[in-house]
Amino acid sequence: MHCRPNCAACCIAPSISSLHKPAGVPCRHLDDTLRCTIFGHPERPACCGGLQPSAEMCGESREQALNWLADLEVLTHPG
Repeated sequence: MHCRPNCAACCIAPSISSLHKPAGVPCRHLDDTLRCTIFGHPERPACCGGLQPSAEMCGESREQALNWLADLEVLTHPG
């Protein structure tokens, strides 16, 4: 499966602690077309590289992906 164009749900919904990015905030490394500007670079966090698109996570739309990832963020948030 490939990433949906103009989605970036995985770069918006979850927090990314190594980048000090809170959940629900677009990653500072997204460009105007919602593509990662550090994709393939060593500074890209391991958690980003480990996250792969899947039917379950991505759903049928960007909105479904954002919701699924936001729910996962709440379920896995410590404390």
